[in-house]
Amino acid sequence: MQTMNMSELEAIAARHPGILQRSVWQRFKVGFIAGGILLYFVFAWWFFSIGKVVTNANWSIAGSYLADWVSYEVRPDISIAADGAMEITYPRFDPLGPNANPDWLKATRETVSRTSEAPALAPSASAPAAAKSSSFSFMAPAAPTGQTGETAAEAARPEVRSEEVVTQAVVEMGSGRTVEIMPDRVILSRDGETVMLDLDGARDTIDATAALPDWAEQRQPGAKVVASFGLSGWVEVQADKVKIRKRFFGWENFFFDTDSAFFGKSAGEVIGLIFVGERLDPARSNLSLAWNDILYNPSWQHLDVWTKLLQTIVMAFIGTLFAMIIAFPLSFLAARNIFRNRLANQIIKRFFDFQRSVDMLIWALFFTRAFGPGPLAGMSAIFFTDTGTLGKLYAEALENIDDKQREGVKSVGAAPLAVQRFGVLPQVLPLFASQALYFWESNTRSATIIGAVGAGGIGLKLWEAMRTNSDWENVAYMVLLILIVVFVFDGISNALRSRLMGTKH
Repeated sequence: MQTMNMSELEAIAARHPGILQRSVWQRFKVGFIAGGILLYFVFAWWFFSIGKVVTNANWSIAGSYLADWVSYEVRPDISIAADGAMEITYPRFDPLGPNANPDWLKATRETVSRTSEAPALAPSASAPAAAKSSSFSFMAPAAPTGQTGETAAEAARPEVRSEEVVTQAVVEMGSGRTVEIMPDRVILSRDGETVMLDLDGARDTIDATAALPDWAEQRQPGAKVVASFGLSGWVEVQADKVKIRKRFFGWENFFFDTDSAFFGKSAGEVIGLIFVGERLDPARSNLSLAWNDILYNPSWQHLDVWTKLLQTIVMAFIGTLFAMIIAFPLSFLAARNIFRNRLANQIIKRFFDFQRSVDMLIWALFFTRAFGPGPLAGMSAIFFTDTGTLGKLYAEALENIDDKQREGVKSVGAAPLAVQRFGVLPQVLPLFASQALYFWESNTRSATIIGAVGAGGIGLKLWEAMRTNSDWENVAYMVLLILIVVFVFDGISNALRSRLMGTKH
């Protein structure tokens, strides 16, 4: 092989200067591509107003939602009466159950004498008719007939009774974080900082003795004060009430609700009751009672959630199976090299396009109106959408087969059906099954979405929990179950596809 020296190369370059010179695109293509990507991101930032969204986003609410996924709140309210007596109340469905007495809320109780207004006396039935027809007066009603003035005065006297009331309360919101509540003052402490708030119930105002730190907010003078204690919760101070919102990590009452006989007991106590304890319900064993309380837990509704999850799995499986069964024969009619009828090929391919061009969610809405809410609408939406998609994929796979195998089977005089069976199916069947398995795995996720529009399954229950805007721990529970199912099905699908395709992962 003869090589050229430098002088010969220079001579060629002089005669043909364009040969060795790179074009503008070749010299600056990296810069062009980088500039184009940068311009696209700038356009997207402007078009979708990303800067405005980020600036106006309420990140504290987003953080509260995320915290609600893995925690819960206990919400005692401390009311302050006009005479200074305080009362601690809990919501009806409080996680602590009835007669809550947490160790993080220490209340000082005293027995005091309280005065209550006496009820007004009803007019006597034997009073003269003239008295009944007398004009309306703001004065107290006259004493009944036969009752002396002294007795009436005694009956109208205010009632004085002894009563145990709360005179002071201290709430521990975490390490170094407390709320001390007195009838006329609230003291908030957080990480060495202290806020003193004077309460004036008569004027319904709150006065801070000093400037508030950044973790306490009062929007206008005299208004309520909201103090944040981070992950420990928050407190709202009003002139006549202090609302405590203390947060705990975990899912409250996940196994046993407050109405269960096993509520509040440790795991060891529950196990002991189940196996060696006396029957709590004469009609059933403790094991049966515990299992029943778990399944029908009104706060978590485990049985209903598991049933809806199974419904979603079956919905995805049946919809995908029927789509595969219908798409399989139709794909042979759509493949040009298998069924040589151009009109039939085009009609079936356009039918596939029609089915898959409309999103599964839209089909779910349509079938929900047609069949009513429930799994049938969800299965129909999956079946209809996947028939078009699988049909197209199957037809394309058939059109790309190796014709040599088919010609070899045909050369021995095999019938047309045998040619397809032995010359075509061995090439495409593993691919068909692999694609069907992938769609089954994908539809398990899609079935959750279409369930939210009324197509049944766990999606509808998930949407109901999200709409309440208060049961985010239930949302997290269902999302976790869906993730587990998707992970399991993904592993099964990958293993089966590997076997079908003859590969190892």
